[in-house]
Amino acid sequence: MSKRSIIILLILTILLFISNLFWGSVSVPIDESFNILIGRETGNKMWEHIILQSRLPQAVTATLAGAALAVAGLLLQTAFSNPLAGPSILGITSGASLGVAVVMLVSGGAIGGISGSISTVGGAFVGSLITLGIIILFSMMVRSNVMLLIVGIMVGYVANSAITLLNFFASEKNVFSYTLWGMGDFSSVSISDLPTFAVISLLGIVLSLLLIKPLNALLLGDRYAANLGVNVKLTRILLLLCTGLLTAIVTSYCGPISFLGLAVPHVARLLSRSSNHHTLLPVTLLVGSATALLCTLICSMPWQSGVLPLNAITPIFGAPVIIYVIINRSKIEYFN
Repeated sequence: MSKRSIIILLILTILLFISNLFWGSVSVPIDESFNILIGRETGNKMWEHIILQSRLPQAVTATLAGAALAVAGLLLQTAFSNPLAGPSILGITSGASLGVAVVMLVSGGAIGGISGSISTVGGAFVGSLITLGIIILFSMMVRSNVMLLIVGIMVGYVANSAITLLNFFASEKNVFSYTLWGMGDFSSVSISDLPTFAVISLLGIVLSLLLIKPLNALLLGDRYAANLGVNVKLTRILLLLCTGLLTAIVTSYCGPISFLGLAVPHVARLLSRSSNHHTLLPVTLLVGSATALLCTLICSMPWQSGVLPLNAITPIFGAPVIIYVIINRSKIEYFN
C-alpha cells in the first residue's frame, strides 16, 4: 500500500471524526458547532452540552475503540494463523459480559446512576481480567495454538451459560438494563471517564506496535520464529495480554461490540495487500477507527425512534466481509 493511500485513509478517518461532531440525532447549526469547538460563547447551553459533553467524547471513544478492537483481532488472527479468530474467540468478551451480568442482574448496579455506571465498568473489567488470567495460565501449559483456541472457546461457553442462568433468575428491570448494555454504545464514555479510557487504550495500542517484529516472525511459524531468536512463549503471552487489555477496556465501557475485531483486519489486508505488520498494523488502526466512526454516525442520525443500537449496524458491515473471506479464502494469501 502506497503512502498516498495511507494518507487518503487518514484523511477519511479525520473527515468521519469531524462529521460525528457536526451531525447527530439533534440538529445543531454547523457554524454554532464550530464556534463551540473553538471555545466561543453561543448563548445556547444545550448545544454546548451536546457538542462538548456528548459528541466529542463519543467521537474520541469510537476512534480509539475501533482501533483497539481491530488491532486485537489482527493480533489474534496472526497468533493463531486463523482468519476467523477475533477478540471474542478467547472468551474475554464473554468474561466481561459475565462481570456486567453479575453487577446488573444480581445487585442491580446499572440502575444506580453514577455509582451504577462505575460498578458496571468495574464488573466488566474484572470479568475480562479473570478470563484473561485463565487463558494466560493455560497458555503456559498448552503449546498448541489450536488447543489454546479451543480452551478460549470453552471458557466463553461457560461464561455465557452463567449469564443465561443469571438472566433466568433476575428481575425484569435488571434484564432490560443488561440487554441495553449488550447492544453496544460508544456514547457511554463520559468526558470525565475519557482520560482513563484513552490512556489504557493507547497503552494497549502502543504495546501492539512494539510487537510488530515478533508478529512478522510468527507468520513463518513457531519453529522459524524461534530460530530467528523470538521467544515464542513470551510473545504469545504478550499478545494475549495486549489483546485482553484492549478488549477489556472497550467492552467495559462500550459493551460487547460485534464484528469490528473480526472483520476489520481482513479489510486492512485487502487494502494493503500485505501481511507485513509494518504496513498492516497501521492500516488496521485507521480502518478500525474509520469503521467505528461511520457506524456511530449512522446510529446517531435523526431516526424517528432515537439513536440506533451500535450492534444493529456493525454486522451490516462485518458480515459481508466475513462471507467474502470464507468464499475466497483459497485465493487470499493471509499468512505468508
